[in-house]
This record gives sequence, C-alpha cells and structure tokens, in this order.
Amino acid sequence: MAVASFHLVRHAGTLEPTARLPLDRRALRRVPGLRFGRLLGTGEGQTMTTSADLRRWAAFAVWDDVADLVRFRDHHPLSRRWDRAEERFDVQLRPLGSRGTWDGVDPLAGHDQAADHDGPIAVLTRATVRWRRLPAFVRAVPPVDAHLASVEGLLQAAGVGEWPIGRQATFSLWRDADAMQRFSYRSAEHVEVVRRTRDEDWYGEELFARFAPVAWSGTWSGAQPLGPATWV
Repeated sequence: MAVASFHLVRHAGTLEPTARLPLDRRALRRVPGLRFGRLLGTGEGQTMTTSADLRRWAAFAVWDDVADLVRFRDHHPLSRRWDRAEERFDVQLRPLGSRGTWDGVDPLAGHDQAADHDGPIAVLTRATVRWRRLPAFVRAVPPVDAHLASVEGLLQAAGVGEWPIGRQATFSLWRDADAMQRFSYRSAEHVEVVRRTRDEDWYGEELFARFAPVAWSGTWSGAQPLGPATWV
C-alpha cells in the first residue's frame, strides 16, 4: 500500500544545502521505491509570501510502501545527511483524499484513500500561478498569512515550493478536520482568495490533498506539533 511523507530540515548555515540542491534532487529521484518526490525551498516561519529561508528545506514524497520510506529515512545517504542538520521533522502520511495534479501528474493516483478519519489532519496545497496573475497573487497572500497566525486548531504550517514565486505550495498540520474546514471555508480572508483564484483564473495547475499523520519524529521550530515522537 502506497504511503506519503513530508520532511522538514533546518541547517545551521545556508551555503552547503543550497549548493547541493541540484545533486540532492537528482539523488532523491533515484531512491528505490519512490513514486513521486520533490525537494522544496521554504518561506520564513509560517509565511506563504515570497520570502525565502535558505537554512530550511523540505521534501514531499510518495512511496510504494512503508518499507521503502523506512529504508530511505534510516539508511539513504541523503537522509543520513539530514540527521546532521540543526533540526529535522519527518511525518508518515496516509492519503485521505486529493484532487488535481503536480507537473501534470497526480502523485496519489490509484492509491487507496480513506475518507473517514478522527484526529490530526495534514494538508498539502500546490499551485502553478499564471505569470500574468502573479501581481494579484502576491498582493492577496499577506492578509491570509496574517490571519493564519491566529487560527484556532492550526498546529504548524510552512510555505514551500520549487520556486520562490510562481510554483508554490503549503504544508500544514491541523488539530482535526473541523479546524481545517473552518479556516478553508469560513475564514473571510481565505474564502476571498479562493474565490478570486477561480474567477480570475490565477492557476495553470493546482493540487489539494489531505492526509492522516501516521507516525512522526523530530521537532518543527523547536516544538512537537503532533505530540511526542511515535517513529523512532
């Protein structure tokens, strides 16, 4: 059964991880059992604006099965190097539902997905913003960011992406589905942006996926957003 994962790594400096990025992307693509994988830059803190944190990098991956993910995490040279980072957070994810594509591919196509789940929820959103719509997109993000910081039920969030602008994503952890849905469908700031993305055709491509966190380890900004590690 296929499984997904998200990894967030914060380094002590910026030079080595930035310089190694092309090599690391090539190495990730060659990992046995990997169906889909992307190494991603991150914004500062929880922000989803065009800021960049060159010390912090992320990865999203989909695997043939849990054994492939475990072998990567415990033994692959790329993962072992992440162990030497200043901070690392890993979470194994069970798909709950998805729609859309990433670079023309549905990374979760054909995977077993269970719609019912009680407990924390992880959400991945990713979009390719049309170049002519970038100014409107950039202006629309700060109000959502400002509101996100005070949203009840948000455990942690990060803006991530292949490029600082234009090809952006978010990964967030929520206390439960109700908290996530309140932000998605009842937050005036977020609802307005969603309306404009559709009415003004901002995106050339988009993906929305929900997951159940299954196991996790490490810390995210010095905290354990999902509680004590269950993956050792």
